[in-house]
Amino acid sequence: MEEGTSPLSEEDLVDNAPAVDDERVELEDPEFGLESIPQGVEDTSDLGCCCSMQGQKQSGKKMKKTTANDKVQAFHLRKSLNFLDKLHEEKDLFIQKTREELRVCHQRMDFLSKQQESLAAEISTEREANNMAAVGRLQAASRRLHTELENERGLKSKLTAMLKEIENAMWHIELQKGQFEDVRKQNEEEAETRQRCLEVHTAQQLHKEKEAMGKAERNRLLRARKSLHVQRELGLRHQKLVEDAQRNHKVAVKFLKASLGRIREQEQKEAMESHEHMKRRMEAVLALKNSITASRETLKKFQAWGQARAEITEQKALAEKELILAQGGDAFKHFVHQRRRQELEAQRRAFEEEQKLRKQEIISRILKEEAEEENRKKRQHHPSKSADQWTLRDKTWSYISDFCEGKTAPSMTTNYLLESEVAVHSNPSCLLKAVSSESMQVDLGAINAEEDILAEPEIPGLWSEEYKPYQVPKEDTDQKPVGRTKMDRDIPACTMERLQSAVVHKQVVSGREFKGRPFNSRPEVIYFKDFDIGKVYKKKITLINATYTINYCKLVGVEENLKDFIHIDFDPPGPMSAGMSCEVLVTFKPMINKDLEGNVSFLAQTGGFSVPLKCSTKKCSLSLDKELIDFGSYVVGETTSRTITLTNVGGLGTKFKFLLDSEFYEMNESQPVAKRSSLFAYEEKSVYDKLLTNLSEQQLDSNGSSPLDIQNRKESKKLDEGDVTTVASVTTMVPSEEQAEITLGEVTEGDIGPFSSIKVPIIFAPVIPGEVQTKFKVMFKNSQCPTLYFRAVGIAIDVPVWVPRTTVDLKICTYDRLYQDSITVRTRSKAALRLKFEVCKELRGHIELLPETGYIQALSSYSVQLKFLPRHSLPEDARKYFNKDSGVLEAPMTIWVADQIKPVGFTVQATVTTSDLEISPSEIDFGYCTIYEAIRTEISLSNLSLLPQEFGFVGLPKFVDIQPNDGFGTILPLETLQFDVIFQPTKAKEYRFELICKSEINRCFKVSCQAVGVHPPLELSHYQIKFAATALYGTSVSTLYVINSHLSMNKLTHSLPRIGSEDASPVGPTSFEFLMPPNSPITISPSVGTVLPGKRCLVQVAFQPVLPHEIILEEAIQLLNKETKSFRKETAQRKEIWKQSLSVVRVHNRDQPTHVSTTHSPELQRQELSASSNQYQAAQATLARAFQGKFDKFVIPCVIARGDIKDRKATEPLSFSPHNTLYLELWCPAVAPSIVVTSNKGKTVFNFGDIAVGHRSIKKISLQNISSEDLFMEFSVLNPSGPFVLLNPSRKLCSGETQVLVLSFAPHESILAQETLDIITKRGTLTLTLTGTGVASMITCSIQGNVLNMGYVLARESVSVNFKLYNESSLPVKFWMQLESLSAKRAEAQQQVPRFLTSPEQRTEVVGTQNYNGQSVFSVVPVEGFMFPGKAQEFTVTFSPDHESLFFSDQLQVVLFEKKLSHQILLKGAAREHMMFVEGGDPLDVPVESLTVIPAFDPEHKEEAEKLKPILVTLNYIQFDTDMPNIPATRELQVGCIRTTQPSPRKTVEFSMDGITWLQHKGFSIEPSRGSVDRGQTKTINISWVPPADFDPDHPFMVSALLQLRGDIKETYKVIFVAHVVAGL
Repeated sequence: MEEGTSPLSEEDLVDNAPAVDDERVELEDPEFGLESIPQGVEDTSDLGCCCSMQGQKQSGKKMKKTTANDKVQAFHLRKSLNFLDKLHEEKDLFIQKTREELRVCHQRMDFLSKQQESLAAEISTEREANNMAAVGRLQAASRRLHTELENERGLKSKLTAMLKEIENAMWHIELQKGQFEDVRKQNEEEAETRQRCLEVHTAQQLHKEKEAMGKAERNRLLRARKSLHVQRELGLRHQKLVEDAQRNHKVAVKFLKASLGRIREQEQKEAMESHEHMKRRMEAVLALKNSITASRETLKKFQAWGQARAEITEQKALAEKELILAQGGDAFKHFVHQRRRQELEAQRRAFEEEQKLRKQEIISRILKEEAEEENRKKRQHHPSKSADQWTLRDKTWSYISDFCEGKTAPSMTTNYLLESEVAVHSNPSCLLKAVSSESMQVDLGAINAEEDILAEPEIPGLWSEEYKPYQVPKEDTDQKPVGRTKMDRDIPACTMERLQSAVVHKQVVSGREFKGRPFNSRPEVIYFKDFDIGKVYKKKITLINATYTINYCKLVGVEENLKDFIHIDFDPPGPMSAGMSCEVLVTFKPMINKDLEGNVSFLAQTGGFSVPLKCSTKKCSLSLDKELIDFGSYVVGETTSRTITLTNVGGLGTKFKFLLDSEFYEMNESQPVAKRSSLFAYEEKSVYDKLLTNLSEQQLDSNGSSPLDIQNRKESKKLDEGDVTTVASVTTMVPSEEQAEITLGEVTEGDIGPFSSIKVPIIFAPVIPGEVQTKFKVMFKNSQCPTLYFRAVGIAIDVPVWVPRTTVDLKICTYDRLYQDSITVRTRSKAALRLKFEVCKELRGHIELLPETGYIQALSSYSVQLKFLPRHSLPEDARKYFNKDSGVLEAPMTIWVADQIKPVGFTVQATVTTSDLEISPSEIDFGYCTIYEAIRTEISLSNLSLLPQEFGFVGLPKFVDIQPNDGFGTILPLETLQFDVIFQPTKAKEYRFELICKSEINRCFKVSCQAVGVHPPLELSHYQIKFAATALYGTSVSTLYVINSHLSMNKLTHSLPRIGSEDASPVGPTSFEFLMPPNSPITISPSVGTVLPGKRCLVQVAFQPVLPHEIILEEAIQLLNKETKSFRKETAQRKEIWKQSLSVVRVHNRDQPTHVSTTHSPELQRQELSASSNQYQAAQATLARAFQGKFDKFVIPCVIARGDIKDRKATEPLSFSPHNTLYLELWCPAVAPSIVVTSNKGKTVFNFGDIAVGHRSIKKISLQNISSEDLFMEFSVLNPSGPFVLLNPSRKLCSGETQVLVLSFAPHESILAQETLDIITKRGTLTLTLTGTGVASMITCSIQGNVLNMGYVLARESVSVNFKLYNESSLPVKFWMQLESLSAKRAEAQQQVPRFLTSPEQRTEVVGTQNYNGQSVFSVVPVEGFMFPGKAQEFTVTFSPDHESLFFSDQLQVVLFEKKLSHQILLKGAAREHMMFVEGGDPLDVPVESLTVIPAFDPEHKEEAEKLKPILVTLNYIQFDTDMPNIPATRELQVGCIRTTQPSPRKTVEFSMDGITWLQHKGFSIEPSRGSVDRGQTKTINISWVPPADFDPDHPFMVSALLQLRGDIKETYKVIFVAHVVAGL
């Protein structure tokens, strides 16, 4: 809290205000609100009252300026008032919250009081009920309520006290506000006054602005009037110019007709000349072709002769070798010696030839020098008189005139005549003869003498009669070479090569073998230039590893010729990574002044390399900056000078001497004659070389030349004449004693140091008018420096007026553009002259010289303005001076000087070209284009000018774009640029616009365009999809939406879909269809659909790159052909063996026709191959491994139609509009798969085949990483409940590594299963298709009811029964037959309580009585095996009891694949000791035998066995209450005779039943009562019962009868009949 006297800001007041929370808080300082009021408020209250009184008294007076103190006081008052208002609001809000809390507190207290009263009533009630537990619980709740009530009362008292304190603070604040009420009113009045002043000031400012606007409007009208006046004047001037142009046109038309006639004649003449020239060239080409053909034939003959000679030589060598070997000599040594002798002989002949040539050259030079010396002495002792009278120029002109007239000059030497012939005649052969005669400088006698000795044999001594063939001496055959033999010398070299080959290794990285230089040198060449003997030079080079990986570098050394001067300091750095470098220090200490060259050799791990080394001595390299000095035109008597620079760029200095070409000077008096002759021979050689070059150029020009080369040819002829003159000056050495017009300056000789230059002045002082030409030469003391030549040319004139620039070159100009230049005319005259400037009449409409007439003052200059405005009629007007093809103008201008006949002329040169830019095409029709797409078309912009031009397409509409560079740039001469015009409409309408291209000279070139904008009713969320790089046979999926945003026909809220200016499309469902290109790897789902208004449809776009079917078929056919060829080869070999074994049979069958197997045509092979064939899949895998990548771009049209596809009929197509078409652009990059399958011939489809349900099949798949980097693999999740399982997933697959995946297929049911396993890497996804068929084992049994009853068998005999199992599945089934009595669980079951002790309901055993001997009663054959698909397996069950029992039983289980239980067959059988048996009736005992064995032959139990055996037969008669007839109760007994293999006296069994009559009386009927049964047969005794009349239904009826059986023994059975009457339903 700040002091009250300090000024407070509004932010401080807000921060100091107390914060009020929503929760109940306690105010620690209740006087906070009063203390926060600034003390200045009370101090300034009286001041505020006074101020308010003064304001009321002075309300009618003018406002005065307040002082600074008054402003400060007013500011403090406003702050205090604001603070009081804010504090009042906060206190008021706090009072309201406190009162609300107090009200809530009262409510809670009332609620607690009521709860307390109700608890007291409940406590009394429970206490009366003596429920002390409830009383205790209620008392605790009462105490809690009492505590809360006390807390609420304390809170109430606090809130009440707080409310009183805040209300007191509010009263103080109200009092303070009352004190400041006058100040508040005064502030309001001041604010109103300020507002009024502001309104007055605003009105004044608005009045001033209106006055300024009026003034500006008047100025604008004045400028408009002025512009209209100027335009009117310009129009009148333009009209006048048009009239003048029309008049000039009429005048020009008159001359045009005459000019056209001349032009046609000239064109015809030129056409004839060109035709003749072309004919000559064709003939030359044909002749050249014929000569080439003849040369080829001659060359072939020479080659054939050479081959024949080589063969003859080889045959001779072989014959000689055989002869030597036959004589016992060493043929190898003989040939080596012979070869060496031939080489020595060839070297000797070459040396002799060289010596002879050098001898001839020395003789010719000596003779030439002697002749020159004699001529020079003669001229010095006998000077001719004509030399004093005739100058050199006069002599030359006189000779030329005499030669032209046909006279001869006897005073001229033969050499001079030859030179003149060379200069005049243009025949190349004559010139070559002259040059050859000059070079020799010998007399004819010497030449003839040499010609006599030219006929020499090819081998010296060959024509000599004394020549004898070489014979091998005997000493040579026995002599051995001195020192080591050749083998001894070759052994170290071979050893070194093997060591180096062991050191050098190939470097292969990522499948790429490094080939090339392993290390790069910086610098590439070690160059020691301009060295001095005795000094030491050092240079460092850097070797950089340029291989793919780590490499080593080792110094091998330098060559033998450099070892004495070069020392290498190199510390091998060890292994160096790619791109690393090392340094090598090369030290050079020269000992001899000689150029050295060689190599510094190194050895790397990938091979050797070398760095070139070069050392050069100091040399002179002299040159002149120019070979021709042109002084131009100068008046006789003037003197001017030019400088020529002699430059030495070498490191050795020398002496030089400038002198005339005709002068002779010896640089060193002691120089021998041979050196002088060599000097001039070198000069002659350079001149002759130049002459030969010029001759070759003339020959080429004679074959064919263009008009542009005529001038160059003329200049070359002039140079040739000058060179020939140089030859003459060299040979004749005629000194000139007269004064030369072109002379050398003061500096003519001296020393030139290394790397320096010297300027020598050349002075021109013309004496006689005419052209002057002088040749100079520069000679040097250094014999290795050739003599340099240059010429000086000048023209001496006696005209006082001249033009410094005889040729005014205006460079390249364009039509209809004005070009100006200033031409300076100078005078030497000491009087003023009148000049008249004249332009040739053909160019007066294009060129103008201003002024036409002028006066030039004495010894001054005069400037003339040249204006050149070429018009398009220039080619027609100035055909004489203008070349239409090249556009070159050469116009002669004339300056006439008063009192002077010879005019002064100069030439204006210019290359005139057009400034046109051509745009093709001139009209563009974009057609129909939707607002969601852009149409691109291509235009070409051609520059027809010879000048580069800047251009730009300006004023383009917003819906048009031109690329590249937005349509701006610079086009080079005669260049054509291609531009893309991109049109993207913004709304549906018809577009007509122009594209304007402006050049830098403000010329406009237009292209008219038209298009129709279409707003389709549907739109796409994306119009371009860029798929990621997808591996071959991988899949990339992207999504987009087809949106129907057309909801209403209100065109004010949004643009309606329409085609151009047609009617808008109605609101409703709209259908779309994506039209897929054929054979594309793109899949769009759904491709057809309907979108309702305001809805959108999700569309998935899938990209799956695959190999084309045709390419795979071609590869598959190739593989099939290879397999067919190999198969045919094997078959042919087998047939050969078979033919040899059956050769005799073939003789007899020779006349029988044989069948020839023909190969299938490719079309038939294509039909036979399918996508599932092995060859097709192998070819597909091979091509996938060799795939290099591919990028395709597809544009998918999406057509749109009104209506819903559901509403259309089956055959009725939707009416799609071709203009309402959307286009989807797809970028589809396909890359090679990073992981490929190497097993299964590369196929990605793995068929596990047919697998039985419950079984498992395992396949191994080999994967290889063919990319250049390690890949981390992720596998897609297979169906957890499915049959496929990946057993060994792997995370990482290194580059080039192969891993094996193990997959299992275990079907749980009979189903055709198919799943895909995706192997996902960052480079792509490899999809493996897993297929398999789960086959259930469909096994059926021939036994009905799964119960096989073996019947009765005599004890200790056996019986067999057959049954079959049928395999109705498609798999072979393995089976096992198991008996329950032989199972492992049977032993455990026998340890339990016997089953007969339990109730019948709990008996579940299937194994009954067994044999006493421990063998199984039942047996089955076969026990195990395979049942093939569709086949049946027969089984034989044998029943072999060893004692009598009726309860033999067992269970036969059919187990398939060691797991599945297919069938359970219950086996039953009974055994008897005798051949008869009775069955039927009700069971009277348990189906389990006693544990005690009672043999039948035991005498103690014999009587028991002969007792009557009871048979219980129960009959239930059903009595119905209705009138239906009752059916008697019936039962059956079976009497049988067992078939036996034992001999027995009786073959049948007889049976009889006693008491039949009595039984009939009781209602029983028994049929038959007696009879006999054969062996293996049974007979049925039918028993029926009908209750008699006296039958009591309440008591059952029971009677008995005896049944006797007679077989091998007699048995008696007591049959007990029990009859019941049962009420029917």
